[in-house]
Amino acid sequence: MAWIILILSGICESVWAIALDRSEGFTRIVPVIVFVLGLTASMGGLAYAMRHIPIGTSYAIWVGIGVAATAVYGMISGEQSASLPRIVLLSGLVACVIGLKFVD
Repeated sequence: MAWIILILSGICESVWAIALDRSEGFTRIVPVIVFVLGLTASMGGLAYAMRHIPIGTSYAIWVGIGVAATAVYGMISGEQSASLPRIVLLSGLVACVIGLKFVD
């Protein structure tokens, strides 16, 4: 269960990061609300996961999922280029995050 919550909290990290960008310096109310909810869910899930998974592994996976999901969102939305090197490097990041699950 801790692994599922860690994955979901990593996705929530991406949600709050995107909402933070969309809030335009906390001037738009809906993105600010999404930011606060996403941040709360993300940190709460990470805190729960860290009770069952070592801190280094938990944090690396949480950050890796957040980075990968945010980058993929940026490529899909057109805010970032979807170049082959970017995709290969993100795939390597995801592979490393998955590898951490099997090391523990």
